[in-house]
Amino acid sequence: MRKHGAPYRNSQIASGTAQSRRSGRFALSAAAIALTLAFSGCTSLIAGPAPNTYDLTALDSVPDLSGGTRAQLLILEPSALKVLDSEQIVIKPSAAEVEYISRAQWTDRLPKVVQAKLVETFENTGRARAVAKPGEGLVIDYQLVSDIRAFEASLQEGGIARVSISVKLVSDRTGKVVRTRVFSKSVPLSGTDGLAVATALDDAFDLVSAEIVRWTYSGV
Repeated sequence: MRKHGAPYRNSQIASGTAQSRRSGRFALSAAAIALTLAFSGCTSLIAGPAPNTYDLTALDSVPDLSGGTRAQLLILEPSALKVLDSEQIVIKPSAAEVEYISRAQWTDRLPKVVQAKLVETFENTGRARAVAKPGEGLVIDYQLVSDIRAFEASLQEGGIARVSISVKLVSDRTGKVVRTRVFSKSVPLSGTDGLAVATALDDAFDLVSAEIVRWTYSGV
């Protein structure tokens, strides 16, 4: 039994005040959540449609290919400058300007795609004992070490798709470079949208990869 009423009334007042504060905080939290959801909805609308995704193709066969090898080949992932080391498709309005095609991308980082398609093309020829990427556990005879110098649409020279890849053939046994060469090809652009640029770059890459395969087999 309480002897004094005042403390009881004070505790009721304090409890009511705390409840009021909690209610106020809840109302503010609900308002903040609603605002966040509304902003998220606006952001998704601003973002627009997802980019179109394009792939490179591997050659089913290589024209004018002669000979073969019993060697086992390792195809390393090409090196590339940062501007080319991504999923984005490069377009150059001038020699000094670098841009990316809006809402267009490769299926993966460009060096990884190039590596995968080179492996497929070598395998499709059936002219090597084995072709592999690092980590596949083969005993390797030669490594193909490459660097992507250009893989772009250029709006100069009337509009072309240009692919340039430097390749070194390295003996895995000695570590010495057996031979080296830069392969470059260009094809005309039919447009500057994602599909037109990706198609032209794929055509140029087909020409380069065919030359790389012929050159490699003639040197091992």
